[in-house]
Amino acid sequence: MAAKSQPNIPKAKSLDGVTNDRTASQGQWGRAWEVDWFSLASVIFLLLFAPFIVYYFIMACDQYSCALTGPVVDIVTGHARLSDIWAKTPPITRKAAQLYTLWVTFQVLLYTSLPDFCHKFLPGYVGGIQEGAVTPAGVVNKYQINGLQAWLLTHLLWFANAHLLSWFSPTIIFDNWIPLLWCANILGYAVSTFAMVKGYFFPTSARDCKFTGNFFYNYMMGIEFNPRIGKWFDFKLFFNGRPGIVAWTLINLSFAAKQRELHSHVTNAMAIYVIDFFWNETWYLKTIDICHDHFGWYLGWGDCVWLPYLYTLQGLYLVYHPVQLSTPHAVGVLLLGLVGYYIFRVANHQKDLFRRTDGRCLIWGRKPKVIECSYTSADGQRHHSKLLVSGFWGVARHFNYVGDLMGSLAYCLACGGGHLLPYFYIIYMAILLTHRCLRDEHRCASKYGRDWERYTAAVPYRLLPGIF
Repeated sequence: MAAKSQPNIPKAKSLDGVTNDRTASQGQWGRAWEVDWFSLASVIFLLLFAPFIVYYFIMACDQYSCALTGPVVDIVTGHARLSDIWAKTPPITRKAAQLYTLWVTFQVLLYTSLPDFCHKFLPGYVGGIQEGAVTPAGVVNKYQINGLQAWLLTHLLWFANAHLLSWFSPTIIFDNWIPLLWCANILGYAVSTFAMVKGYFFPTSARDCKFTGNFFYNYMMGIEFNPRIGKWFDFKLFFNGRPGIVAWTLINLSFAAKQRELHSHVTNAMAIYVIDFFWNETWYLKTIDICHDHFGWYLGWGDCVWLPYLYTLQGLYLVYHPVQLSTPHAVGVLLLGLVGYYIFRVANHQKDLFRRTDGRCLIWGRKPKVIECSYTSADGQRHHSKLLVSGFWGVARHFNYVGDLMGSLAYCLACGGGHLLPYFYIIYMAILLTHRCLRDEHRCASKYGRDWERYTAAVPYRLLPGIF
């Protein structure tokens, strides 16, 4: 085993199955210090067109029964004009604004006030006050972990209303879906703008801020690493997990209720989709967004708009096109999702076990194989790390993403093969995770140098063995 880092420097953990030093150099992840022309062009493109993309998908379902080519064909053939499509689009309403304000306020109250209690009766659940990842400047933030409690309480109230209280219709989200889209956009732009202003004038940790001199890049990719208000309200954790993730299942429950209202039953495809997300509810909290990226429009607007509106397209599609899967199809979709979940969960468990025990563990019944590495941190000190090459991490360098992709494909296959729209999710996830693989490879190659070359020789494939 290689020599340890200096004892007076505490250790942190990376996402590569690596034991790292807390003084890891800045600039290895998240966003750049300088902006090249391609990055700037990409940023401007997304700022201009990402909101339109979301609107186009939702409008296509609302006006063209989820036929993606319908609006384009109508405009090209002269059957409709852009003004005609816009005139049919529901505007923001007072009801939607009140509903969205109440929803966000409720989640803020749960986030800031709800004590952790699930750890008392759920073996293995970790809640309460926990330390987060170490920032590039060496800051260790503490978080109040109560997401599971917030999710359970929110859904308990939802079901209580649906079966006992009748305060509102279970279809309320679907019935106000486009007016709520405008509310989500307002919040997304507001929080992104506030985060940028805060980063310039009153940052939580000035040492963790990054400035490029380019307004558009700073706005999109963020300036602060962990912007906070007060001691506990962390923008990144709140907007990554709430309101979007907690709402994910509520959105699909509302879609299922609408399907029942319109067609007198809920098809097995809808049920599979909803149950599968209940099973995977904590997935997003394990992503790079929370662990490495700065907080800007990319996360602020993305969590408020992109995630809840485009990640639920399958459920929206099934309202307009009920799909009753055959038993073999339904079983196959369910098995694909469960196998994907198994790969994702076990791969991350192997990584976490390796981290917690500093490699003193068994993976697949054997002592783990490692690649000893060294790197130089920003302060010029030399440190030692270990890269895991056993278990799923010996199959491919990002094999956990394969589980993500299998689960994403299962969501889409539950919608049958009648339209392209439900398959946006797997296409997007394939692009996103491939891009993240390449980002991670670049970061690690810069960090570990020749040691990374030894690692890639031992584990030659990034994602899919024999292919990529």
